[in-house]
Amino acid sequence: MTTEKILEALSNVQEPDLGKDLVTLNMIKDIEISGNNVSFTVILTTPACPLKDMIGNACVNAIKLLVNKDAVVKVNFTSNTTTKRTDPGSVLPKVKNIIAVVSGKGGVGKSTVAANLALALSQGGAKVGLMDADIYGPSVPIMFGVRGERPMMMDVGGDKGMIVPLERFGIKLMSIGLLVDEKSAVVWRGPMASSAIRQFVTDVFWDELDYLVIDMPPGTGDIHLTLVQTVPVTGVVIVTTPQDVALADAKKGIAMFGQAQVNVPIIGLVENMSYFTPAELPDHRYYIFGKEGGKRLAEEYDLPFLGQIPLVQSIREGGDLGIPVMMGDDAISKKAFEDFAATTIRSIAMRNASLNKEKIMQTI
Repeated sequence: MTTEKILEALSNVQEPDLGKDLVTLNMIKDIEISGNNVSFTVILTTPACPLKDMIGNACVNAIKLLVNKDAVVKVNFTSNTTTKRTDPGSVLPKVKNIIAVVSGKGGVGKSTVAANLALALSQGGAKVGLMDADIYGPSVPIMFGVRGERPMMMDVGGDKGMIVPLERFGIKLMSIGLLVDEKSAVVWRGPMASSAIRQFVTDVFWDELDYLVIDMPPGTGDIHLTLVQTVPVTGVVIVTTPQDVALADAKKGIAMFGQAQVNVPIIGLVENMSYFTPAELPDHRYYIFGKEGGKRLAEEYDLPFLGQIPLVQSIREGGDLGIPVMMGDDAISKKAFEDFAATTIRSIAMRNASLNKEKIMQTI
């Protein structure tokens, strides 16, 4: 076995989403050969890559089939999270991807989706932050069990008085709810709210992150415009529920992000509260709010459909107790969020590779 033969064999292994082989994409490094033993490292586009096992098995099969059937193959993985940022980096310089989670209306579970998306990405090995930009209804302190805690201040480099996010379950958290008394109403006009959002971006020490998930306020307004004009948003995830009244408002969100003054890519649409599954009947699905309305909306607007999240009691309980469902033991809910997160980061990786919309739709 030689390095050349190993590379030749691996040139037959495709990266499923990017449509090119691993060698052409420069995803192979550190090849070591000793007798029948061969090891090498595959550089993934994200630490939370859902296709890791598939790629590893394909590498082993290629070497055994094309080089040496008795080879003992060890595939190591590392990652270099891709980014499409072309801005000067004056804002959030060490954050590679910024995901805004939005909804056309309140009450569709946007904060729950944002929180568990962040946790699912973190559990895949990514460095993740969660910014609660819902100024008027911050829910992150409750959902993560950090009510009453206050972030610290520190000097970072030449920047004085930077706010240090709280850390919980392996992710960094920041919310207006950590700075004001939860019994006090935040009665701010648009410019004040917009100013607070800018502070969350410029005065919080987020440091190095693969993904910053931003839980946006419901609807379309000042804060949304401020954010996309201040931050190089990678794309938005739109949350809806299946019923018509939610779908009508989701359409407004889709329309907003397609406008020239905003023009932020839509990563895809996720349908929350898709069906009710009782704990005692895990194989039963009751479509309380209608069936597959979100899926039809995604098809209507030619958007990737990122998944369906069930209406399960443990999701509500986890949020109220300060232990999100991704940190619990409800296998059905965790699987739904893991699948949704996997589809989301695949869509982001393909966008970062400048694949066209049709290719992303076909793959997902």
